[in-house]
Amino acid sequence: MEQRKQRQGMASGYLLRCLILVVLCSMVSAQVRYSIPEDVNEGTVVGNIAKDLGLDKTTLKGRKYRIVSNDADPLFRVSHSDGILYVNRKIDREEVCPRTALCLLNLKTVLENPLEVHYVGVEILDVNDHSPTFQENETTLEMSESVLLGARFQLKAAHDADSGQFSVHQYKLSHNENFRLEVKDKGDDGKIPILVVQKSLDRETTVRHVLTLTALDGGKPPKTGNTRIVVDILDVNDNAPIFNEDDYSVTLKENAPTGTTVIQVNASDLDDGTNGEVVYSFTNSVNTNILRLFGLNTETGEITVKGQIDYEEKDKYEIEIQASDKGTVPLTTEKSVKIKIIDVNDNAPEIEFTSFSSSIPEDARTGTTVALVSLNDLDSGLNGKVSCSIDKIVPFDLSQSVEDNMFSLVIKAPLDREKQSIYDLTIIAKDAGQPPLSSEKTVSVVISDINDNCPEFSLSPYTFYVNEGNKQGASVFFIKALDRDENDNAVIAYHILTDGREDNKLASFLNINSDSGEIVALKSFDFESVKTFQFHIVATDSGNPPL
Repeated sequence: MEQRKQRQGMASGYLLRCLILVVLCSMVSAQVRYSIPEDVNEGTVVGNIAKDLGLDKTTLKGRKYRIVSNDADPLFRVSHSDGILYVNRKIDREEVCPRTALCLLNLKTVLENPLEVHYVGVEILDVNDHSPTFQENETTLEMSESVLLGARFQLKAAHDADSGQFSVHQYKLSHNENFRLEVKDKGDDGKIPILVVQKSLDRETTVRHVLTLTALDGGKPPKTGNTRIVVDILDVNDNAPIFNEDDYSVTLKENAPTGTTVIQVNASDLDDGTNGEVVYSFTNSVNTNILRLFGLNTETGEITVKGQIDYEEKDKYEIEIQASDKGTVPLTTEKSVKIKIIDVNDNAPEIEFTSFSSSIPEDARTGTTVALVSLNDLDSGLNGKVSCSIDKIVPFDLSQSVEDNMFSLVIKAPLDREKQSIYDLTIIAKDAGQPPLSSEKTVSVVISDINDNCPEFSLSPYTFYVNEGNKQGASVFFIKALDRDENDNAVIAYHILTDGREDNKLASFLNINSDSGEIVALKSFDFESVKTFQFHIVATDSGNPPL
């Protein structure tokens, strides 16, 4: 095998050199010319050059008679003893002279002492050693059943490596009443087979015609090559696609993930081939919002989720789609697909708190409404039905109003600012979905003071001692009263009660600072005159009315 490859390579190299030699010697006429058929065996005698040129055979060896060639494995060799030209190896004309009518090799032979150059021409004759072949074993043609009579379809020509009379000479077509064969002769470019329609085609009678195209060369007998011609008859596009359902309606949960199949529509077409192949698309009336949310597989008719569906944004869609065949002039049928969106519990309730005032007086009556609580849930049905509660025990309650999702915050027990002046209420709202969603909001309720507490002295009665001979105007004692109210209700003023009673008659000897409760002596006391006395001090807050 390796030796054969080497020979083939050498032959190719020789081919190039022979062609160069032919070009270089094109202006030199061969002195002697021989012809041999291709494929003769190695050692075949081509001719006696010495005899035909009148050379002295006895001097050939001494004068180094030879063929000038750079090929390591030349096609020819010449004998030094008798001048006979032999075939050195098998010659393939199609390899040496491809695609040429005349294959003439000019050999340059030389003698030395003195130098002589003689040209010998060898014509390689073609033999019919190749059969016609087609590029493909089968060719498929598609023809409409409405094709006109006389319509011509050019077929691929066969190739024969041989030349001249052994190349492709004619074509034959197997019998078929619908077709005949014409052959166009293009001279050097060969013959081209043409299939001609000679009788109307009817797909309903015959869907496919199978023909045999035969190429024959000019050999005797001729060599042949065959190929199958398959003619598929196409239907005329006279049927529009038909959807298999009169109405397409489907429900879809709003939380359906991207890629979810919504529905698959299906349409069929009675036509055949591309006329019966159906593709699906949205009609031009479909808006960009639908195109953002839904996709349509043009081949399968499957509608899928492409974007985020939101029931609260829109609860139903009506999508216009169309089925079209693939005819040259497509036929189309439209259909409406209705999609109802099912709400899922994907929105937590929202709480809005509206207070009637910044604070509530502590004497507000039980049942008084102090604020409104408004609840809102974007979901529908049970998913949007909301209840609410307060998360701990407080003197407040939530009372549902006539309107859904509206509650009143009311006082359910007496308030006492002195016990608790502010309440941080956490309101929890929960919907009735499965599972339920909830939210909470903390609001502060401030309790305002009313003047419901009297000032109280830290001691009652007070007892204090004064040395006789005290200085007039000297401080002798402090008193202190407290009020559990705040602000003005807790601002205390002091005064000494002087009502003319016997037990208060010495009170005029004293004075009290109304703000600080400091008591000062207005005179110097004498133990021998007065050893003890009592008086009443009144503490009054600044409330309205004061206590």
